[in-house]
Amino acid sequence: MTWFSIFLGGGLGSVCRFGISKLIPYTGGFPWATIIANLMACMILGYMLGNIKSTEWSDNQRLMIMTGFCGGLSTFSTFSAETYTLIQEGSMVIAGGYVLISIISCLIGIFLGYQITKYV
Repeated sequence: MTWFSIFLGGGLGSVCRFGISKLIPYTGGFPWATIIANLMACMILGYMLGNIKSTEWSDNQRLMIMTGFCGGLSTFSTFSAETYTLIQEGSMVIAGGYVLISIISCLIGIFLGYQITKYV
């Protein structure tokens, strides 16, 4: 059951990431869709980390959401490929900004998701 939960969550997260990329296509410039997907995954993961000791989530549900869904929704490989492409195109300032904004926004996302657990 554990493997299936992760599989199901991963598939749902990947479909959500695909949907975000269709809503906000990357046409050069700044890759907003990847930042949004990664930020959403970090906020959800932060929320789940804040609830890690809660009994409202079973182990399978936690794995489905944290490992599966968040793993499928977030994408370090796409982030890296987009950064590499920006560097190849000579867009060093955009590439540097993308790296900084990605890292900082995802850390803030984890923090915000974790903080939400204190008020929900």
